[in-house]
Amino acid sequence: MQYRLQGLIIRSMDYGEGNKIVTLFTREYGKMSVVARGAKKVKSRFGSAVQLFTLGDYAFFKAGQQGLGSMNQADIVEAFHSLREDLHLAAYASYLAELTDKMFADQEGHPYVYEQLKGSFQALQEGKDTQIVVHMYEMKMLMQAGYSPELHQCVVCGSKAEPVALSVALGGTLCEMCKLRDPQGIPLTTGALKLLRLMAQADVRRLGSIDVKESNRQLLKHLLRVYFDTHVGVRLKSRDFIEQMERYGI
Repeated sequence: MQYRLQGLIIRSMDYGEGNKIVTLFTREYGKMSVVARGAKKVKSRFGSAVQLFTLGDYAFFKAGQQGLGSMNQADIVEAFHSLREDLHLAAYASYLAELTDKMFADQEGHPYVYEQLKGSFQALQEGKDTQIVVHMYEMKMLMQAGYSPELHQCVVCGSKAEPVALSVALGGTLCEMCKLRDPQGIPLTTGALKLLRLMAQADVRRLGSIDVKESNRQLLKHLLRVYFDTHVGVRLKSRDFIEQMERYGI
């Protein structure tokens, strides 16, 4: 079957002497893996169009649902150069791409997630708050996977009173009366709770400037990392690299 699709390159690996296998994340079909023959050669017609993070229009043939497609045309829509040239942007864009790759099976269409990933790359390139962009996308992924934390009422009693903690184990916020149900519950600030709710509901394509206290930044990072490790359990090389950068102040 011949496909003509717009997609984002979320993974790229060498294949043989001069070829590459790239994974496209498309709006209609989700992940699709395609061989770009000769892509590593200097005069390749595919070279720049199959670089990581690139948004492009791709034409390829794929026989059935199994196996690799074979690319025959590629045109760049948005190159996202800065996401490859800046170390920090490259690290966070790689994390978003790897998270997408690990969370979804092949050929599962997720139009909303596709738009959010494209919007996240654009937001990173435009210099938007990197941590907020990443957390917004993480929240969208939790929602798609069915692990979204309950943020609007107590996960134990259902009370809509202002939550005071988030229970990672129970999957949501706890009110004052129920906070002892989970001694490992993480205390919440009002600001952090508002940001969590915002990130779950807001569209990254409409992200403006957000002023976040450093204490809330650290709390959000801790909350979401622990929550992902507990409920999703997917270890990512890109996150390990980000944590090394943080550890050594790079």
